[in-house]
Amino acid sequence: MVVGGGDSALQEGIFLTKFASQVSIVHRRDQLRGSPILQERAKKNPKIRFIWDTVIDKIQGNSKVESVLLRNVKTQETRTMPADGVFVFIGHAPNSGIVKGLVEMDEEGYVISGGGYRTSVPGIFAAGEIRKGSVHQLVAAAGEGCGAALALQAYLENQE
Repeated sequence: MVVGGGDSALQEGIFLTKFASQVSIVHRRDQLRGSPILQERAKKNPKIRFIWDTVIDKIQGNSKVESVLLRNVKTQETRTMPADGVFVFIGHAPNSGIVKGLVEMDEEGYVISGGGYRTSVPGIFAAGEIRKGSVHQLVAAAGEGCGAALALQAYLENQE
């Protein structure tokens, strides 16, 4: 079971279908906030089902997750649903405060970068979780960090 309606929740839901026979995506609204491409992929995946206008009030189980108590936010109706795991992807915010006011950012605080991880300020590069368009996966962030380091090296060599 995945909680959330943005890109991270949709990516995780799609990823989990490789291992689970069914993935439920629980979202407190009646529409997703993720990118149209991810929405389409998730909605077309026969292993994914959406539970709209709903939140998890309680995760239940003894030594592991066994079920969740769901509550519809419009009707307040509750129900218990079996679950083997719960993955929460809500409220993700980039840790970009160090460059706030220095480089161009979007309304959510992600750093906007062009090719080669360049930001709006020469000599400042962005990679990983703070970069708009990042896939928010550890492996991708490591790869972006390497790419940004190489771009920085080339930038510094051209400064001499």
